[in-house]
Amino acid sequence: MLSKVAERVYWAARYLERIESTARLVSSYDKLLFDLPRSVEISWYNLIIINSLEQEFASRYSVKDEHNVLKFLLADDTNSASIISSIDAMRENVRTTRDVVPEASWELANELRLYIEEHIQQGINRRRRHEFLDHVIKSCQQIFGMWHGSMCHDSAWHFLSLGRNLERADMTTRILDAGVSAFIETRDEGSEVTGRQIIPGHVLRSLNAEQAYRRAVRSRVSAGEVASFILENEFFPRSINYCHESIRNHARRLPGGREFVAQMQDLMSLLAEIKVQQLDGKKMQAHLNNLQLSHMNIHNTISQTWFPLW
Repeated sequence: MLSKVAERVYWAARYLERIESTARLVSSYDKLLFDLPRSVEISWYNLIIINSLEQEFASRYSVKDEHNVLKFLLADDTNSASIISSIDAMRENVRTTRDVVPEASWELANELRLYIEEHIQQGINRRRRHEFLDHVIKSCQQIFGMWHGSMCHDSAWHFLSLGRNLERADMTTRILDAGVSAFIETRDEGSEVTGRQIIPGHVLRSLNAEQAYRRAVRSRVSAGEVASFILENEFFPRSINYCHESIRNHARRLPGGREFVAQMQDLMSLLAEIKVQQLDGKKMQAHLNNLQLSHMNIHNTISQTWFPLW
């Protein structure tokens, strides 16, 4: 297939995964702030920091409050990582690859775009925020489900899967980073239910991982075990290890990917040596930041290998 078509399929999957993960991140953070004790003060601006968007946010807003943060992440078309920008980019990539992806996914992309445009204010305001975010998440899953069940699992599918798993791994580190940041800022007040007991459970629920965690770990929810599960579990589809393994396996099916596969193997071997449960909050944040840099390098290698500039 043409490299330009492959690149568009790859980015369609990345943008769709970004929409779903951003909705999950906002939903989880909103529920977390609602459940934490009143004595715990955590800023919505953490979501801007976690997504490395400080400069872009500062150029548009002077007040770092809930309304501006959510408007920037959900509805600001000057933010290329916002939900509204991502759905426009995803829709355009689907439009230009309709001979490769199922035609019905073009219709679903349009329906999701119209829903977001008409209801985006619900996401910014508190009253019906979760209704809006849940609809967005389910719509993204519907499109991914159609792709999985209707596409031939050929080169186009492998490029789509590369994009989806890379974006998922990157966004999972950011969701976990949000939990770690909240964990660090929380100070136990001697209450029966403390912030540090609440936060790990919220991180699991934001990734739909609570049931899978309990089946795999079979013990109470703890911060160290949750971090280990999300980073290292080999069976849970949103874990970093699973996403990396999927990226490597799909790259093996593509021509000219030998060096990239070797790069993925080196990264996975390096990560396997890190003892996640021994990392404290600051070291965990540094580890997650290094992972995000690794994902940037993976994207650059993918682009250089299969999407060369002419």
